[in-house]
Order: sequence, then structure tokens, then C-alpha cells
Amino acid sequence: MTNADLEKAIKQFGQRCSNISRIYSIGKSVHGFPLWVIEISDKPGEEETEPAFKYIGNVHGDEPVGRELLIYLANWLCDNYLTDPLATLIVENVHLHILPSMNPDGYSLRKRGNANEVDLNRDFPDQFFPLNYNEDSRQPETRAIINWAKDIRFTASATLHGGALVANYPWDGTKDRSTSYFGCPDDETFQFMASIYSHSHYNMSTSKEFPGGITNGASWYPIYGGMQDWNYIHAGCFELTLEVSDNKWPNAAELPIIWRYNKMSLLNLVASLVKTGLHGRIYSSHDGRPLPGIISITGINYTVRAGKTFADYHRLLAPKDKYEVVATMPGYKSKNTTIWLDEGAVSLDFVLDPEFTVKGSVLQNDYDCNCNNKRTLQFVHFLGGFHLELYLIFIATLGFLCLLLLRRGKLKFSTQRLSPVAKRTAVV
Repeated sequence: MTNADLEKAIKQFGQRCSNISRIYSIGKSVHGFPLWVIEISDKPGEEETEPAFKYIGNVHGDEPVGRELLIYLANWLCDNYLTDPLATLIVENVHLHILPSMNPDGYSLRKRGNANEVDLNRDFPDQFFPLNYNEDSRQPETRAIINWAKDIRFTASATLHGGALVANYPWDGTKDRSTSYFGCPDDETFQFMASIYSHSHYNMSTSKEFPGGITNGASWYPIYGGMQDWNYIHAGCFELTLEVSDNKWPNAAELPIIWRYNKMSLLNLVASLVKTGLHGRIYSSHDGRPLPGIISITGINYTVRAGKTFADYHRLLAPKDKYEVVATMPGYKSKNTTIWLDEGAVSLDFVLDPEFTVKGSVLQNDYDCNCNNKRTLQFVHFLGGFHLELYLIFIATLGFLCLLLLRRGKLKFSTQRLSPVAKRTAVV
């Protein structure tokens, strides 16, 4: 497809599948072509307690297979929603965002870089070297991706490339620029994700060059300024780099075969967001409101932040292991628990208690109390006098009622499942 053909196909998809999709643009290329995105969900455009996944194709202009496969993917989900269980699972439990072409100018020029001849997968801020930290010097396509990741809290993502057949995972570079294995804190989880793709593929996992069809980026060949590492560090998003065809620019007649080889891989990777991992929400025991706290795993130097609206979190983890999970929030006492993560997902909600301090005879919350109200001070002074007994009875009664409400609230939280595929539900 030409860029005009691609734009037409995206808009036609939006009209044909309007019940489960929306079309939007995250910006424009150097030459002004819109960077169109297809969102697929049973509630497109709405914020929910569901994980978000993004696919990006055509990062390099001379690698167009990805943009074609992503249109195939979108149409398959639309055609099979409510008839195929996997399609229905994805549409109803994930917000899938598809950017078929990040580099439409490079595609039209049939060049690797964009219209300014910049490799977009070397244009992101780097963790090891002071590269690309000047926002004004970044390419418009790069800025669009960065702003997109700020607007939407993606749990995971993948970019589609060509020229090899392998699923690549972080880190993509090393501190000393050597070509050697350099794993990130979530190395086991990334190997698990990459294996989902390779083993669902027609023949990727049988690769003789890459054992199991996966590779650590730095051990293959190190790059700097890449999008994959940036996503993990700065966007809280677990991203893979997928090489989906040995031939960068195959004959168009081969596309149906390449789609057939990659179809289950593309679907299973998205579905893994709800079929595996740890999911839940964080609440306050004081009033039941959602808390945008932080989830950490003991022994893994990485944190996941809960959403601001619903305080939902989605922590990808490798299965068949025991994890100590810790929930923290400023102004609240942290809580931790140990879980065993098997092949299925676990739903784990946290109810955090506020931190209280005792000042005089009055319990005060360090973070929520406003003691500047004169009437409040007069009331406290009134209670501190000869009405102390009445005050103590009042406090005891109030505490009993709060305990009942809290137990009722916990019962309600424990019956709430984030996803129908979660195997176990717990509240801490």
C-alpha cells in the first residue's frame, strides 16, 4: 500500500468496525503525513481498569512488512470479535493501539531513516550515553511517540521490523559498548514475553542463529538511543523489538503467508497481558478511594505505578515463581505479601492504612488533617474538658462503625475481578 492507500484503509476500518474502534493521530511526520492510530476495544477512547498494549510498524522506512501485518491484525480482530474466543478476549479485556507506520516519509522514499535521514530507532534518550536529551533536536515522529506514551499508560508494546526472524528484548546496549549479554532488571519476564512470540510463530523458535528464536539486544548487536529501552525506563512499558521477516521488502504476494506465520504470535503476545502477570488496584482503608501508589517486587529493581483514576496496576512477571509484592503510597503504611505465580494471572488488591500520629489527646492524619479551622480547635478543646467520657464513647462507637464498613468494603473488593482470566483473587 502507498501512504494514501494506508490512510484510506485505516479510515475504512474505522467506519466498518466503529463499534470496537476509534481512529486518531498522534502527530505528523516531517512531510506532514498524519501518524494514524487504530484503537481496538469494546470501549474505545474510555479509561478503564484494563491494560493497554501498542504495536508500532514501519519504524524504518525500508521495512514495510509490519505496517501490512498490523492492518491484517486489525481486520482479523474486527471480523472475529464475538465468534473467536481469542479475539473476544483481546477486544473486551485490552485496549490495543496500532500505529501501522511510524515512518511514512521513509517508506515513500524507500529509505531506512525519515525525511531528514535520521534513524528513528536511534533518536530516543539513551541511558548509558548523553544522546538525544535535547528535545528541540528530536524528530517529530520521535516526539509523537514520547508524547503518546505520556498520554496513555501502556503496559507493554512491540515494534515490527524486517531483515531477520527473532524476538529481541532489553537491554539493547551496554555501558562499555561491548557486544555482550546485558539483561535489564526484568530479564526473566522479557525472555518469557519474547518466547511467547517466538513459540507462537510458525518457525521462529526453531532458529539456528538465535536459540529459541529470542535474543538479548546487546548480545546481538548493541544500539544506543533505541525506543525499546526508553519505553522500559521512562514509560513503564515492557517493549519488544520483533524481526518478523528475513526479507525486508518481500513481494506483496508473500504477505498473506507472512501474516499466517505471525498471526498467532501477534495475538498471543497481546493476550498475555491478561492471561499472565499480576493485576489489581490500590485503595485507602480510610475512605475506600483509589490510591495511585507504587507496586514493587522484592529483588527486582523496577517499579510500576498504579493509574491516577482507578489506581489499577498491571505487573508483568515470568510465571512459575514466588514473588514478594510491596505496595506503597506517600502518607500510607506500605503492605507486602507473597504470591505464587503459575501459568495464570493473579488479581491482587491492596488496602493501605493511613499513617497517624498522636498529638495531645487527638489522633491526627499527617497528610489529610487541616488544623487551621478555628471552630475545629474550639470543638477539640470542648471535648478535652469535662466531656472527655462522652468523647471516648463517641470515638469507640465511630471506630466500631468504621471497622464494619472496612470489612464490608474489603469483601466487595475481593469479589471484584480485573479480568475473567484471572485464576486467583486476593486482598491485602
